[in-house]
Amino acid sequence: MSATLSFTAPTEHGPQDITLSYTRAGAGEPLLLLHGIGHHRQAWDPVAGILATERDVIAVDLPGFGRSSALPRGLPHDLPTTTAVLAAFCAALGVDRPHVAGNSLGGLLALELGRENLVRSVTTLSPAGFWTQAERRYAFGLLTGMRRTARALPLPLVERLSRTAAGRTALTSTIYARPARRSPEAVVAETLALARAEGFAETLRAGRTVLVTDDVPDVPVTVAWGTRDRLLLPRQGVRAKRIMPRARLVRLPGCGHVPMNDDPALVARVLLDGSRAQSARALSTSFSTVTL
Repeated sequence: MSATLSFTAPTEHGPQDITLSYTRAGAGEPLLLLHGIGHHRQAWDPVAGILATERDVIAVDLPGFGRSSALPRGLPHDLPTTTAVLAAFCAALGVDRPHVAGNSLGGLLALELGRENLVRSVTTLSPAGFWTQAERRYAFGLLTGMRRTARALPLPLVERLSRTAAGRTALTSTIYARPARRSPEAVVAETLALARAEGFAETLRAGRTVLVTDDVPDVPVTVAWGTRDRLLLPRQGVRAKRIMPRARLVRLPGCGHVPMNDDPALVARVLLDGSRAQSARALSTSFSTVTL
């Protein structure tokens, strides 16, 4: 069930009143799910039910995305601010050091929460920040083009396109390897989410200076990458492993940048294994470290 939560976050610019939208389901240890830029919490729907059999699953719309309002005027949508907001959100829910899983921007935020030792474990799916400058410009160019297209398309045309596999491919093939598997309703909803995302431009602007260079030493980390990721290329996973040598690197065969819909069973297994680990070496042996 969807809910909203208003709370005060202690940011670098002083205490700020924030309201975020989220869903919560299941039982067990808490697992916080963070989506990518321009997306919304429904990106996790294909795996949420599986995860909820073992975890208290909290899927949140990041500030300025989905149904969450943008941050207050003058507050940057940057990594330190958004991390502080998420920490305050968990505290307001009464959740102490959840497991966290994130995709793309959400993966970058999950790693920062781990670096601050605010979570029990980190699982990332194609996390941002392990790019070269050329790769970053390429990814930002694709994202900007997707945003421009989403804002230009009339809703009746989006609805018409979503009814066919070819149309869903045209709308979402940049992020899904198997776009025809996405439901028409989900494609319409995420196209609208991208078009209406208040925080898109500011978040993308803040990302221009992001480059991950530090390890996450105190919590178990899993990094998973789709072999057919067209946005953040799979070789970036190898860089992530070099920067975080204790992290587990997992290959997601046939999956794109947002792999939850491409292979829900595999992605759910990766997320649950990552959240079961109290040390990176305790992860299931069903996944081996690989070269992507």
